[in-house]
Amino acid sequence: MKDIEEIIETDYEEKNLEQTDEQDEEDTSDENITTDNIPEEQTEDIKPDIKELIKSFQPLDYFDYVNLHIHSKYSDGKAEFEDIIKQAKEMGYHKIAICDHNTVEGHKLFKDDVLIPAVEFDCWCGYVFLHLLAYGIDVDNPVLDEFYAKTKKETEADIVRIFAKRDIKKLINAIHEAGGIAVLAHPACCWALNLDKFVGKLVSYGLDGIEVYYPYRRHRAIIRFATLRQIKEIAAKYNLIITGGTDCHTRNIMAY
Repeated sequence: MKDIEEIIETDYEEKNLEQTDEQDEEDTSDENITTDNIPEEQTEDIKPDIKELIKSFQPLDYFDYVNLHIHSKYSDGKAEFEDIIKQAKEMGYHKIAICDHNTVEGHKLFKDDVLIPAVEFDCWCGYVFLHLLAYGIDVDNPVLDEFYAKTKKETEADIVRIFAKRDIKKLINAIHEAGGIAVLAHPACCWALNLDKFVGKLVSYGLDGIEVYYPYRRHRAIIRFATLRQIKEIAAKYNLIITGGTDCHTRNIMAY
């Protein structure tokens, strides 16, 4: 965890410097602007853009206040979906994303202000197997139906999920049509000969973000082909949204 802590600390310091510079130059005349004069029926439709929401998270928000990669019993996790939400609220999380493999069944049943609708798709891009996270999607939009699991095994069994035949281009387009963003999960584990070029290819298909803040534990600590700093540099090169999460599969969302 030392390398991720160092990067988070560095990012936090850089962000503070940027914010200080901006505040020095900023005209504060708009500070009192509110939505008080907007009719209630209109304010109900005002939802934060998922891109701007995730961009607003600070490096040190991960993982104490924000965790955008958690699994429940609806795929291969051990915790009940509703219990994850309960834990997150009790622990003071600002936002979490439950990203079950190839299914949004939990999101169709449970909704909460702390919860970002999400899913993690298994797919291939050429010879590279990858996990693609979708955040902020409308889980009731039928455009994604063809990409969801048809059986429980497709949500939990590795040997089944690795044979997924989702078209990566069509999947990213469908995620966008459903109002979401597409993010490459744990990129250091992608078996790509050149991760930079591989990510560039995904960007050409519409990739929006990349998971930078990720602990890489257990088997992912062994099957790892890039450093966190290299991933951060790739994110900057392609102007990708940076996300983070623990990939928690346990009953206790703090014990990943």
